[in-house]
Amino acid sequence: MASKNFDMIVIGAGPGGYVAAIRGAQLGLKVAIVEREHMGGICLNWGCIPTKAMLRSAEVFHLMERAQEFGLKADGIGYDIDAVVKRSRGVAKQLSSGVAFLMKKNKVEVFMGEATLPANGKVSVKSDKGVQELSAKNIVLATGARARELPGLEGDSKRVWTYKDALVPPHMPKKLLVIGSGAIGIEFASFYNTLGAETTVVEVMDRVLPVEDAEISAFAKKQFVKQGMTILEKSIVKKLDRAKDKVTAHIETGGKVTTQEFDTVISAVGIVGNVENLGLEALGVKIDRTHVVTDQYCATGVEGLYAIGDIAGAPWLAHKASHEGVMVAELIAGGKPHPVKPESIAGCTYCHPQVASVGYTEAKAKELGYDVKVGRFPFIGNGKAIALGEPEGMVKTVFDAKTGELLGAHMVGAEVTELIQGYVVGRQLETTEADLMETVFPHPTLSEMMHESVLDAFDRVIHI
Repeated sequence: MASKNFDMIVIGAGPGGYVAAIRGAQLGLKVAIVEREHMGGICLNWGCIPTKAMLRSAEVFHLMERAQEFGLKADGIGYDIDAVVKRSRGVAKQLSSGVAFLMKKNKVEVFMGEATLPANGKVSVKSDKGVQELSAKNIVLATGARARELPGLEGDSKRVWTYKDALVPPHMPKKLLVIGSGAIGIEFASFYNTLGAETTVVEVMDRVLPVEDAEISAFAKKQFVKQGMTILEKSIVKKLDRAKDKVTAHIETGGKVTTQEFDTVISAVGIVGNVENLGLEALGVKIDRTHVVTDQYCATGVEGLYAIGDIAGAPWLAHKASHEGVMVAELIAGGKPHPVKPESIAGCTYCHPQVASVGYTEAKAKELGYDVKVGRFPFIGNGKAIALGEPEGMVKTVFDAKTGELLGAHMVGAEVTELIQGYVVGRQLETTEADLMETVFPHPTLSEMMHESVLDAFDRVIHI
């Protein structure tokens, strides 16, 4: 079969790859995209989207249980876990189909199969139909990542689950162990705990949500414990003994090993990049701990070869991948885009309460030598939060005391994942404390807390 030539070939149709393909096509490039499994990648099919659908079900269930607080009556409250999963899978399918439509609309040629790079500028796609040879001056690697599995803690889809198993559970856990308290682990812990599972979270670091500001982590932990979770920090799961209907976990805390029995375990101990079997090493691509080494423009150092998204390293976020995809497409088309700044990318965790942040934590800012001013504002001081029945939370802002630059913003509480973008825009526009203080925030809204936190950093807070 003759080789087909393109201006740009994208390998992987996740939120990095498919966005890169669309932007390239918009700019007049002849674009191909290769995907081995699902259009939309892990994010749309097995990550960001289906988890949020399941968490929404848990949120509604939680509100139904609180009906009396709002003057409402709801009897016989319950849930059907199979129906919850069915809705989640339906949402994922709808969005995956939408990506396929966008490829067709933008005249991006789709090749389903496994890609390898036999030589620079060459891509071989293996499928049930045979091998298709493609060529392009520019190739974008967007192959994503998968769950890290530690020896002895591997998933078996029965009693020990990966994130995929947790999205299509064979049973509803009664006593659940979650290994790892990053975004993935704590979201699943929050979901199953809300639906009634007795939930224990084990974290090797000294606090849950370890990438977040320490004050936010501490606040979130307090809420998790209040909801009935058991949180074990500075702890390691040394071994899992598996039986037909239970798993015995050997957990080390402070040098002492104890055993606990669970009916279900979810392992959420990070991710590894999908760098294998592509032929990258033979091309001279540098790989560091399963991730491709790139410069600020996602170039690998091999002519015409770029890597975006999870395969290119932290932060492992879909929106970072998408923005890198746009940047690389514009670069290939002859543009001069600005590089993506990792410290200006927001992180969002959709547990209950939600957590969101952008920029430096207070500790990191001080470590970098900044003289900081810190502002805080609690949800309990906000009228809309009280009206919503969500008085638990806080907004924290970190400023450079000398210049007024917004160094970081950190939030925990209801809907903070929707609020954080205000601070993201502020950082992008190099907003100072004066700009934020002089901005009129609408009332009554949760966003007023963002204003008050800034005011607090400069001793001008009104409502506390």
